[in-house]
Amino acid sequence: MSDRITSPFGRKSTAREVVADHDLTGRTAIVTGGATGIGIETARALAEAGADVVIAVRKPDLAEAAVADIARTAKGKVEWSMLDLASLGSVRAFADRWDGRPLDLLINNAGVMACPLDRTEDGLEMQIGTNHFGHYLLTVLLAPALEKASRPGRTSRVVSLSSIGHRRSGVNFDDPQYRQRPYDKWESYGQAKTANSLFAVGFDKRFKDRGVRANAVMPGGILTPLQRHLPIEEQQALGWLDEHGKAREGFKTPEQGASTSIWAAVGPELEGVGGLYLEDCAQALAWSKEQPWAGVMPHALDAEAAERLWALSQETTGA
Repeated sequence: MSDRITSPFGRKSTAREVVADHDLTGRTAIVTGGATGIGIETARALAEAGADVVIAVRKPDLAEAAVADIARTAKGKVEWSMLDLASLGSVRAFADRWDGRPLDLLINNAGVMACPLDRTEDGLEMQIGTNHFGHYLLTVLLAPALEKASRPGRTSRVVSLSSIGHRRSGVNFDDPQYRQRPYDKWESYGQAKTANSLFAVGFDKRFKDRGVRANAVMPGGILTPLQRHLPIEEQQALGWLDEHGKAREGFKTPEQGASTSIWAAVGPELEGVGGLYLEDCAQALAWSKEQPWAGVMPHALDAEAAERLWALSQETTGA
């Protein structure tokens, strides 16, 4: 990949290090799931660089605690707004409250991983319903706000968090909601994370000429509340934790896990660039058996699959 896009940062860089030389005063950002894990570190880094940050979450107690925590060191304004991505009605209500204000950065960070079979308020399978369809609707409804903030030489940006978990499955267009096939929590997670990457491809194609670019991000392995559905024994069996419950070598801290999201949001190397899958503050290499925990598989960037997913998303959400 001779024209691969890289940066001065890498796997161990922190979000603060990536944003250190940027003044984001006057810019506005939304971070979904910004009250915990890598979400709060993403919000913190943006706010410390001067951006006005809105944390979009569904738990008021966590949101208020996060806002108070971030505000201690923030240069920009920090607030929160109710958003339940498992409810298309809640997504629409959030967009209505936004009311067309200019939006520079949308970080689609929130997600659910490997949960038991469950359905969203609208009857969608929980993982793809929350991780993809909720974010699809949110982003499409906020697209005019993103366009409004764009200007020559400074495009607005959408960051769609994917995962190496995308290797577990492409999108099953015959039965994406697990209505006929047996449910497998990891296959479902893989499908949802592939969808997150394909969404960046599809959105970027449609909005790049309107001043908005989108990229997908693989944050890395990080122990956060995302693992809430996995007992310690299962995490040990997966090799994530040792016998003492300590994270295996190679896992990142939340601050390190947020670094690629921040680079996707502010990195000058990505100005005018979109439709990519990023990891460790660089454009990802192709997945290989020799490096199974890194890289991107072709199905996650497939243009035809991105178009099929866009059509399915329009039909499913009505947007």
